[in-house]
Amino acid sequence: MKEEGPVRKVLVFGVFDGIHDGHRYFLREAKKRGTHVTVVVAPDGAVLELKEQKPSRTLAERMRDVDALGIADRVIPGDTEANSWGVITREEPAVIVLGYDQKNLKDALMAARDMLPSIEELCEIDSFEGDRLHSSILKKKNAK
Repeated sequence: MKEEGPVRKVLVFGVFDGIHDGHRYFLREAKKRGTHVTVVVAPDGAVLELKEQKPSRTLAERMRDVDALGIADRVIPGDTEANSWGVITREEPAVIVLGYDQKNLKDALMAARDMLPSIEELCEIDSFEGDRLHSSILKKKNAK
């Protein structure tokens, strides 16, 4: 019987409005940084505030899409209020993995780090063909 070591919780955030290879790469890379990955999917209102447009898929659909990948251990909805950190407080991750395009989130987390004692590490994943595989780019291509 295999002995398990301590749980190292990883938390990632995203909209995940239309899963693509960049999302798969991001989640696989996050999985390498811990033993339990929770994916936090942004609620529709947060997406509207963040991107100034509604997602094309509902929160429930986006959560099902992420779960169907089989990479995450849990998929949960995010906080409805930006920078409230409720999810982080409840989940107590050791690691938060950010995408290359999540600079605003990284800055906000750095500013709030003293209020989030569970976080041992903030990791940024490089782009996986970011000029080609970004949800907003793919949406524009599909609209043509």
